[in-house]
Amino acid sequence: MPTSPHALLGIAAVALGLVLTPGPNMIYLVSRSVTQGRRAGLVSLTGVAAGFLVYLLAATAGLATVFSLVPALYTALKLGGAAYLLWLAWKAVRPGGESAFTPKALPIDPPRRLFAMGFVTNLLNPKIAILYVSLLPQFVDPARGHVGGQSLALGLTQITVALTVNALIVLSAGSLASFLGRRPTWLRVQRYLMGTVLAGLAVRIAADRSRALASP
Repeated sequence: MPTSPHALLGIAAVALGLVLTPGPNMIYLVSRSVTQGRRAGLVSLTGVAAGFLVYLLAATAGLATVFSLVPALYTALKLGGAAYLLWLAWKAVRPGGESAFTPKALPIDPPRRLFAMGFVTNLLNPKIAILYVSLLPQFVDPARGHVGGQSLALGLTQITVALTVNALIVLSAGSLASFLGRRPTWLRVQRYLMGTVLAGLAVRIAADRSRALASP
């Protein structure tokens, strides 16, 4: 059976909440776009996309087997993922919370280095590691079979959401940074909105009673 629409919408909501929360990818892409222009930001984004594909292939190949053999690991990772989302929510809403739209100055780099830095930034991004190791499996339904195929469909949905939003951010980074820099209230609203979304997702995941994935 195919992946359920409910699961696809669920992972899309998680992906949207994560991509809109300031983290290594967003901070790098905004800073690169403001410093070196939109083209450099888009080249960097292709590196980020390659990083997503590495995580997706690893998750599709190994998650089902590992979780079916060690169910306790599934539970531990689920709770760890929920705790991480709560931590991101706290970082967003705490006084002086960080915003990606206060870009950092970066040196001018050639396209090859832009791609490599985007790739490495994503591979070392703890949000993405937690997403693929702990959060994505919450939306796989063992009763539908083809666990690997479901993981692939869910991962491609996440990648589509993340790349679409990041591309829009890259293309509008300069204008957004200028707009939000003059309106600190809007920055606070953005942080509190994303914090609320992430906290809600964390509670949903922690309360879920599903068991570890069955073998495909």
